[in-house]
Amino acid sequence: MTEILLSSLTNLLSFQHLAYMMLGISVGLVIGILPALGGIAGLSLLVPFIYGMDQVSALAMLIGLLAIMPTGDTFSSILMGIPGGSSSQATVLDGFPMAKKGQAARALSAAFISSMFGGVFGALVLTVFVLIARPIILAFGSPELFMLALLGLSMVAVLAGRSIVKGLTACAVGLILGSIGGAPATGEFRMVFDIFYLYDGVPLVVVGMGIFAIPEIVDLLRTNQAIAREAPLGKGWGQGFRDWAQNWFLSLRCSAVGCIVGVIPGLGGSVVDWIAYGHAVQTTKDSSQFGKGDVRGVIAPESANNAMTGGAMLPTLLFGIPGSGSMAVFLGGMILIGVEPGPSMVTTDLNLTYTIIWTLALANIFGAGICALLSKPIAGLTRIPFQLLAPFMFVMVSFAAFQSTRSLEDLVALLVLGVVGVFMKRFGWPRPALLIGYVLAPQAETYLYQAVQFNGWSFLVQPGVLIIAAIIAVSVFFGLKNRVDESVELGELDLHHHTDAEAARAARRPQFAFAAAMVLFLAVGLWDALGQSFLGAIFPGVMAAVGILTGLMLLWKLVYADRGAPALYDQERQTGADGQMPAGSAWNGIIWLAALVGLASLFGFVIAVGLFMVAFMRQRVGSTWARAFVMAGWALAGVIGVAYALNLNFPSGVLQSMVDLPWPLR
Repeated sequence: MTEILLSSLTNLLSFQHLAYMMLGISVGLVIGILPALGGIAGLSLLVPFIYGMDQVSALAMLIGLLAIMPTGDTFSSILMGIPGGSSSQATVLDGFPMAKKGQAARALSAAFISSMFGGVFGALVLTVFVLIARPIILAFGSPELFMLALLGLSMVAVLAGRSIVKGLTACAVGLILGSIGGAPATGEFRMVFDIFYLYDGVPLVVVGMGIFAIPEIVDLLRTNQAIAREAPLGKGWGQGFRDWAQNWFLSLRCSAVGCIVGVIPGLGGSVVDWIAYGHAVQTTKDSSQFGKGDVRGVIAPESANNAMTGGAMLPTLLFGIPGSGSMAVFLGGMILIGVEPGPSMVTTDLNLTYTIIWTLALANIFGAGICALLSKPIAGLTRIPFQLLAPFMFVMVSFAAFQSTRSLEDLVALLVLGVVGVFMKRFGWPRPALLIGYVLAPQAETYLYQAVQFNGWSFLVQPGVLIIAAIIAVSVFFGLKNRVDESVELGELDLHHHTDAEAARAARRPQFAFAAAMVLFLAVGLWDALGQSFLGAIFPGVMAAVGILTGLMLLWKLVYADRGAPALYDQERQTGADGQMPAGSAWNGIIWLAALVGLASLFGFVIAVGLFMVAFMRQRVGSTWARAFVMAGWALAGVIGVAYALNLNFPSGVLQSMVDLPWPLR
């Protein structure tokens, strides 16, 4: 054993190994900063280059990228409110409000130290449990995995904001949205309406950015302010470290959660940050500041998502079962260089296993340090007037969304979901509840079907199921206990109370219309389910019925509640920096996004970006022609450079089908 450890340590500290690890970190950092590309895109970029390399160097490069991705994702999540990846979505809830308060430095430093701790913790867990993990992983069958999916759904009680009715309805909408496409049990296609794009479902990247990124861009565009408006930039770096030190036990617990979720194949990074965030809210006596800029809302998910990488290594190395999408590509890279996952990783190749584990820990330390060094110049983006950043962000989000399926319909779906996200934010609907429902719908349905098929309904009394059910009950209890509900949706948040009954009813009409549209979507889901077989219909049918019930309760409250009219905008963005209502309309930002999508469908993405940037700078910003062309040139150089470096495609339009154009116009 001593020889194995010494061999692993020698491999780890060799110059060649460290150099390739730093190369992987560098590539991962660039991709991590770009919103929504994620570890799958980064690993896919590196895999062709590792062919023919020695095993240790190739693994060093891949693991360096894997380790830095959850940390690099933090930049766009905190600074721009755009989820950097599937594991950084919960960070947006408190990280971005902190940036808007001028506390970007504090949020970033807390995130980086949490990420480093989580990554090192995950590597330590791997070191200790790699020899005994096999029976533990095999103990999780379909019944336990289904209950873990329910545990994730129980976070809705915590993240439902000030209205449990809105939270449940939003979660039901997410569950139906996640059910679009093939049914796991029967292969039937649900809610596709003969639209080819919907047969594989709506991609996570498109849903995440439509629900979170677009509303924030549109909202900030309305105010014509910089992202950070209050405190000077650059202060708070030390405070972020002190925040982590004060909440080290929370970071430890969430790191443990990340490892556990990572170990379980199929859950992956798309849910780990929500479970950790919900745990932070549940275990805090005063949770009133969560969602408004509480640093604990940054520490919890950032600790968990880095630790998850270590946990996900276990099933990947021991069974060849990838614990996440990134791990699936990593597994392919391992096989390409001749490393076969399985029992040999804890016997004849144990030295290679420990080299992988310790490289992961070292890469997390180096990665967090590099991110901290780069934070100050990157955080300067929060001081730039947002009307100058907005067109670049529209272009960046649209380009990232298109990479989901390389279809123009990605942009159309982004626009539609962006409109939904804008109105959810405007009327105080909890967007995390919808995303949790969407992420967990396929897993919950698949594992439920498998559990019933293999075990019958007796699976409900299995010991593991009962233990997780008890954890869910405790989770829901504390989630409801710490919530502050209201009898009228956001009524007390209205800064301009309506004394006239007709004015109050008029103020509620837009909210009623939006709630009715959500109920109508659920009704379509129920109608579609009734046309499927029993196995294909039972899950979406029940979820839609529950959502319709809670949606009707919401509509009733909007019609018959007798207190002050609900606020049209959420409390945080209801007033501008001067205390006045923003003059801009939310529709203004939506129209600009629609213009970009329309131009891309006609002329292709590259030409559309040029036209869009010039029009935006001239019409929205009022800049000169020269400045408009310069800004358009920067935007084009950015997207073309990224596309060339990462071998990505551009959306093509009608023009490309008529004329044979050279790259990058095609």
